[in-house]
Amino acid sequence: MGQSLALALYLGLTRLAGPVVRRHLATRTTLGKEDPARLGERLGTPGHPRPTGQLVWFHAASVGEAVSLLGLIAALREAEPKLHILLTTGTVTSASVMDNRLPEGVIHQFVPVDTAAAVRGFLDHWRPDLAIWTESDLWPRLVVDTHARHVPMLLINARISRRSAGRLRWAGGYAASLFNRFSAILAQDDAAADRIYALGATPERISVSGSLKDTAQPLPHDPDVLKSIVGLFKGRSVWLAASTHDGEEVLAAQAHREARRRFPGLILVIAPRHPDRGPEIARRLRADGWRVAVRSKDDKPDRNCEIYLADTLGEMGLWYRVAAVSFVGGSLVPVGGHNPFEPALLGSAILHGPHVHNFETGYARFRRAGAAVLVPQADALGQKVIEALPPDRAAALANAAWSASSEGGDVLERVLDVVRAHLPKAS
Repeated sequence: MGQSLALALYLGLTRLAGPVVRRHLATRTTLGKEDPARLGERLGTPGHPRPTGQLVWFHAASVGEAVSLLGLIAALREAEPKLHILLTTGTVTSASVMDNRLPEGVIHQFVPVDTAAAVRGFLDHWRPDLAIWTESDLWPRLVVDTHARHVPMLLINARISRRSAGRLRWAGGYAASLFNRFSAILAQDDAAADRIYALGATPERISVSGSLKDTAQPLPHDPDVLKSIVGLFKGRSVWLAASTHDGEEVLAAQAHREARRRFPGLILVIAPRHPDRGPEIARRLRADGWRVAVRSKDDKPDRNCEIYLADTLGEMGLWYRVAAVSFVGGSLVPVGGHNPFEPALLGSAILHGPHVHNFETGYARFRRAGAAVLVPQADALGQKVIEALPPDRAAALANAAWSASSEGGDVLERVLDVVRAHLPKAS
């Protein structure tokens, strides 16, 4: 297998980077970005014994990517009940979400850091029979060493932004030498397939499957908690700013001020993408004069509450069910947007900003169906909320989104067929 100079240099550095990486992990731990009880996993020391029999290893970067795999994992276990499943992710948040959502018997581990020693320890212990990466989180040492052990590898739900593809072109054959270690690459859409091909992946490896995020199951919720939340809001109209990033909470509050002139009892739920930002968000909102209740503090949204800050993990299924209208964040700031299928499956009308390249095909489908409203710039959000909130308009948007979300039902079957075709024959 060919190897670019850039990749060779990187692999050389990973043989020497252990002390530097350990210091970096220590810093991340103090910042709450690593689980101190599970640092061994990051360094290649397993947290669980390897089960006997065939093991399929899935890797996803973080929450969204991991959640998109849940339907595939369930379908694979149903089709191949003797298989064992390992899922790795790289963030504390994803580990917390997976603790609550992974099927019984599926093992979660943190992905090892990309040093020679950590990767060797991980692969020596888990000895996967098939390795499946999703989207674009390709750690070069992990890819190269897995391939060197003759483990068949798949890249599914593959995507690469125009910006990332442009950067990779400057690295010579770096991307090609990684992509061509995969037996098959299933791209989310034609644009992703074209970019991967332009970076040097051989065409026979590439096909377009659609996005697994189009096949997501409705987010879970606790019915008793939902009943309690609905009671706390006492019939007030609710809209949601979901998975927001820095800067979007202030924009949502400005839009809320405008919308409350039309709907005086309206309440805004803000569910930040990173709940640890909650204290700072609450401080800013209160400094602007808002009456804020904070869920992590067990505050109750009484009749005077104007904004409810839902700074908790794993409860988006609640908020999409409660809110008639949802602005999906990461889209008024250049993050790339978040999953529109989650509100679509739970009956919430969808608003989004212009920065949605992470879900290009999904948002395009919703716009074609008249199922999502584009907010072209930040100062238009208030007016778009006002237009979407009347019950007949919100219901029409939600129904169109529900219908559009069902179009991706065959994606899971296509991906599952490829996965099963690459499973080694059990000895």
